[in-house]
Formats: sequence, C-alpha cells, structure tokens
Amino acid sequence: MSAIAEHKDVEVAATEGSRPLRVALVSPYDFAYPGGVTNHITGLSDELRRRGHDVTIVAPSSRPIDDLDADNLAVIGRPIPVPTAGSIARITLSLTLGKHVRPLLEQGNFDVIHLHEPMTPTLPLTFLRLAAGPALVGTFHAYAERRRALWASRFLLQRWARLLDARIAVTEPARQFANRYFPGEYTIIPNGVDTDVYAQASPMPTYQDGRLNILFQGRMEKRKGFPHMLRAYAQVRWQFPECRLLVVGPGNMDRESARVIGERGLEDVHFVGYASKEELPRYYRTADVFCSPALGNESMGIVLIQAMAAGRAVVASDIAGHRSVITDGHNGLLADPKDEQAFAETLIRLLRDTGLRSTIANTGSETVRRYQWSVVADAVLEVYHRALERRARTHLGPPAAHTLPPL
Repeated sequence: MSAIAEHKDVEVAATEGSRPLRVALVSPYDFAYPGGVTNHITGLSDELRRRGHDVTIVAPSSRPIDDLDADNLAVIGRPIPVPTAGSIARITLSLTLGKHVRPLLEQGNFDVIHLHEPMTPTLPLTFLRLAAGPALVGTFHAYAERRRALWASRFLLQRWARLLDARIAVTEPARQFANRYFPGEYTIIPNGVDTDVYAQASPMPTYQDGRLNILFQGRMEKRKGFPHMLRAYAQVRWQFPECRLLVVGPGNMDRESARVIGERGLEDVHFVGYASKEELPRYYRTADVFCSPALGNESMGIVLIQAMAAGRAVVASDIAGHRSVITDGHNGLLADPKDEQAFAETLIRLLRDTGLRSTIANTGSETVRRYQWSVVADAVLEVYHRALERRARTHLGPPAAHTLPPL
C-alpha cells in the first residue's frame, strides 16, 4: 500500500516522450445522474486527454448519448435504481452486455481498462470476464461499516478481483473496506478536484446582501443527514437570525425534513436544486461556512475538498471518511450531527469567530493541493504503468477471455 503523498516527487512513467495510452474508464453508474464516481471519471478523462492519452468512458445511461456532455462516451446498458447502504445506486443488471462489450474491446484496442467499483454488477464484471488482453486496474471508491450482499458473495467475487493487475482505493477507510472482502495490495489515490475552478468562481450576487450563508450540498438521501442539518440550523438561527441555509443538490426533500421545517418555522432555507458544473463552484464561493452532516458510508467526502478549494471553512460530521480529509481544529471542525446541540454549537463557533473561520479556510486551501488533478493523474498513470508491466510479465501468449463462471 502506498499513499498519494509518496507520488508527489516521483518521476512517473507517463512523461513527455512516452507513448500515449489507450484507456477505457468503466463506470457501473448512470452517467446521466450526477455523483462522485461519475464526476471523478469525467475529471480524470479530461486530464488524461489533456496529456495526449486516448480515453473512452464506458457507462450505462438513462438518457440518450446526444443529451450528455461527453464526446468520448460509449453507452452500454440501461440503469435501474437499486437501494444500497442508505442510497440509490443506478446500475445496469443486464446479463447480455457482452454483445456490446466485445466489439468495443476489439475496436478500442485498449492498453488499460480502468474499472471503477470493479465488483459492482454488471458492466465492470463483464469487462473483467472479457478483457483478457489489456492491463486491468480497479478503483474502489466505497466505504461502509458492512455490506451483507458483499459478504455473502465475497468468495465468488474474489475470483474476479484476482484478475486485477492493480488496485486503487480513494482513502484509507475505502482501502480497509475493500481489503475486508478482497484482500490484496492497494494504492491510495484520492478523487481529484479542479481546484482552480472553485478558487476562481464568482459568488452568486443574489445572496451577497450581508447575511451569513451556510451551504449544504448533496443529494436528498437519508445518509446525507439533511434532517439533522435542519435541526442544528434551527438552533443557529436563535443566535444568528440574519443567516440563511442554501441547499444545493438533486432529489426531493423527505417527509422528516419537511416536518422539521414546519415544526420549527424555518423560513430562510433556500432550495436551489441541481446546480450545473458551472454554477456549483459559485454556490461554494457564496457560502461563509460549508456544512456536511453525512451519517456514514462516505469514503472521502469530495464536497469537503470542493469547499476547501473555494476557500470556505468546513463543519462536517465526525465519521471515518471525513476524518480521512479533515483534522479537527486544523482544516475543519468535526461534530456529531445526531447531537443537534453540539453540531449547532460548532456551526455557531465558526459563524461568530471570523478569525477562526479565516484560519481554517486558509489551512483548507493548503490541504487541497494533493487533490489537484495534476497530482492525482500522475499517481494514476504510475499505477497504469505498473499494471502494464505486471500484465506483460504474467500474461504471455495470445489473449483469451477469462474462463470464470458466468455473471
């Protein structure tokens, strides 16, 4: 196992003069629906293409390809919503994807197949079964306390995991989670962020009226902890009546959140809904404090990095994924969102103390350097070249499809 910091001063194999690689970035998730994995793949694709590599993104989609902002996307499969770990995974469960994957493999002539969440059905597993020639790299993004379905199927899936030439985990908690079910060597490389976009964005003038803005950004899902955010915010408003809560993200408000708003008479909650990739950095720059009350199953919390990149102080729930990014009192403040008084007091502390707010924001701006795409892509390319070397050593002779049990 190695950490991203170990790659910062290493001369990687993908330097000027090395031949461009043909890479397929494979996602199990609906490309038409925003999410951390999809955003990471898009950013990685952009950075690799900027360096001259030939990249194809492969994913299912609920919308026609012409409606999607990706000129290098190959759509395979139609996703369906599947409940998982307090969220909804929009994945394809089709068992007939091979008829689309085979011709893509033949036409693409890929050097590397980079599978994101490689053990997720069924698209990544189809590539594992059929892509015997290219080097196979898997990035494990997820974290959870436990996954019963993974535990039950771990022995079958371990046979597929052994086909990977290299493994990446986005944080130490993600590595521990993946290693529990698929033991092996993992390189820790975090999700990347286009930090300049967030640092240089202009605030939304509508909300620049002297009032303090608290930002919540995320999907309206139970695990994101939005009802707890509202309960804490109700207490904050007693001491800071001239503040507002900006809520940015897709999905519909749940009944519990609506009840809290009604019972506590919260009038200054502004629901923005989905924000485009151009608008989203502007909302971060509009905020005085960013707040993430997620309850768990967060491997990293990319929203924290986005807030830091925008130069904003962060209050976040004290969970494993957030601790992989935040050191309490240094580049953010951590608290238990289920303890609404403690969470509110943490928010009030930042709102009241402009000096502390500035200090934490400045420290966060330093933190995000290791999440810049230039650093992340260097580390990913190093893994690609290690995987290619391993593939060359261990897979001699003509390639053939793997003879593992069918999906």
